Amino acid sequence: MATDRITVDGCKVEFMYREEPYQNGRPDSGWQFMAGDEDQEYMDNPNNHNVYQVNTICNYDPETIPFLDSPPGTAYFRGTDAKFELDEEWENPED
Repeated sequence: MATDRITVDGCKVEFMYREEPYQNGRPDSGWQFMAGDEDQEYMDNPNNHNVYQVNTICNYDPETIPFLDSPPGTAYFRGTDAKFELDEEWENPED
């Protein structure tokens, strides 16, 4: 899943996390990609995000590639140096 802030507005991925993949007859990586400025109201609108192949998001932001093998339950944010950092305090709200 990726938000329109990335795929429509052209923002870089600023926050990404991986859930346990949910496969309903379709391949699923479990990754969620966001620009980081989406609020709950934005996320609650299903028109603001969609499911994409991971490769598509990697074409938008290749800096995500080194982290794609991370296990479910992992989250990263883009730090002040513009490099991804492990978000050790992140807790999946769906857990």
